[in-house]
Formats: sequence, C-alpha cells, structure tokens
Amino acid sequence: MAGYREPGFQDRVAAAAQARAKALAKLKAKPAVDPAEQAERVAKARQREAERVEKAQAAKAEREAKLEARRAEAEAQAQAEAEAEANEAAKPEKTEAERKAARDARYAARKARKK
Repeated sequence: MAGYREPGFQDRVAAAAQARAKALAKLKAKPAVDPAEQAERVAKARQREAERVEKAQAAKAEREAKLEARRAEAEAQAQAEAEAEANEAAKPEKTEAERKAARDARYAARKARKK
C-alpha cells in the first residue's frame, strides 16, 4: 500500500496549468451575448447611473440649502444679538430709586404668590 506523497513543485505547477486550461475551455464554450441584449443591458446600466447621479445631486443641493439656511439663521441671530446689545448700550442706566422700585415690585410679587 502506497503512503501519502506530498505534491512537489512540478505537480502543483501542472495542476495549476490544467485548472487554467479547463477554465479557459469553459469560457470559450460559453455562447456569445446577443448584441441587442448587450445594448439593452448597457442602456439600463446607463439609466441606473444617471438616476444615481441625479439622486446624488439632489441630496447635495438639499444639504447646501440646509447649510445656507443655517448660515442665514446664524447671521440673523448674530444681528439680533448685536441690535439687542446696541439697545442695551443706548439705554440710560437706572437710577438708584428705579432699581429700588423694581426690587420692591419683585418682593411684593413673591409675597403675593405665597399667599
């Protein structure tokens, strides 16, 4: 009874060549694609690619619109803050009597809520 013999380099090269020849023969035996069918496949692939590009452009436009809206909102908020700051700076400071009156009003309101 013969024991297991590990394949040598020449055996592996021959097996690879045989597998390559078998794959090539299988590929050559495959029938050619009908030109009309091939043209239809290409047209469908181009259509899918055009749809994908269109969706990507729409998504990009939407992202840009959202970004522009955020920028406009931030700019409006900054402008409102600047106006509020300018209004605060334009107001004369309250006198001691006005501050005392406001403090007394807050105190009275707090007392009224507790009752």
